[in-house]
Amino acid sequence: MRKIGVMGSTGSIGTQTLEIARKYPDRLRVSALAAGSNVELLEKQVREFGPKLAVMWSEEAAADLKRRIADLDAAVACGMEGLLQMAAMPEMDILVTAIVGMIGIRPTIEAIRAHKDIALANKETLVTAGHLIMPLAKEAGVSILPVDSEHSAIFQSLQGEKKSQVHKILLTASGGPFRGRTRKDLEQMRAEDALKHPNWSMGKKVTIDSSTLVNKGLEVMEARWLFDTALSDIQVVIHPESILHSAVEYDDGAVIGQMGVPDMKLPIQYALFYPDRFEVPGSRPLDLFDIGKLTFEKPDLDTFAGLGLAFKAANIGGTMPTVFNAANEKAVSLFLENRIRFLQIAEVIEAAMEAHQVVEAPTVDQILEAEASAHESVAKCI
Repeated sequence: MRKIGVMGSTGSIGTQTLEIARKYPDRLRVSALAAGSNVELLEKQVREFGPKLAVMWSEEAAADLKRRIADLDAAVACGMEGLLQMAAMPEMDILVTAIVGMIGIRPTIEAIRAHKDIALANKETLVTAGHLIMPLAKEAGVSILPVDSEHSAIFQSLQGEKKSQVHKILLTASGGPFRGRTRKDLEQMRAEDALKHPNWSMGKKVTIDSSTLVNKGLEVMEARWLFDTALSDIQVVIHPESILHSAVEYDDGAVIGQMGVPDMKLPIQYALFYPDRFEVPGSRPLDLFDIGKLTFEKPDLDTFAGLGLAFKAANIGGTMPTVFNAANEKAVSLFLENRIRFLQIAEVIEAAMEAHQVVEAPTVDQILEAEASAHESVAKCI
């Protein structure tokens, strides 16, 4: 029996994690749940899974939840203090970090220090603080188990192989809803267009990031730290069918990859049960005859400038990946509010990067300061 905590339990990854917990009550015990503002759904989850602790981000939401579940034994906490309390709980073995944003950094560090394994679905943790997280995890002897489908595929493709014989990581991307479009095509695209992902059902922010290929840039930065790989050895491959979720090329030319239907429950479940495999709830098997063909393309860095900016930020290092990430978060928010156009997302990111003075090997406080500085830079730009 593995005891799990889920940060971001009302979001896409969180709800799918709980689907797995529902399927395997004899293997998973939910010890803690945390959400942003969806009190109604968190109440339902607390009543179903009976965690010892429930966390809401705001004091008002926490007070509301506390009133709603007064008949239960679950404790209620709020804010960063609540997340840190959750991260260090003795009654938890593995923390699923499905929360969105850089607020996931401190709880992840706290959980590692408390010797909890991490099922990592929060990109910002490694994008901005990978130089802190990975050495800390190694020192504490805990596992960082990737939940993203691409990183999970790489992780699976590395099993039983020698890391020293890896030649290249092939990081696949669907290309999003605008694959094959020109810059002129994208000039008038609005949020409702960008949210129509052809293969995956994800949250709004991640779906927009997929449409700009910024998401793939963040995944490149994440893969660098997860697999201790040089940026030059990570190749982005556009694969519109989303069947090959990523692969590893070895020194002898062999390419080992993981294929499957687009379903986030598979990588979530692999992280939770590693190294064991069980039936994925609600998933259909891959039928290669039905798929027919698999295609692969090079990314269009001229049209989707965000991906090139991500490589630039990663190569500069220090606080620059934080600025890239933070500026993108603000730009996506503005785009969803129809305050900027689609192509301006990359322009806003680039302006914030150009305005930033890099701090090398930053502390957590310096990372958060860089985030705030990037937000201010975007505000001035707009």
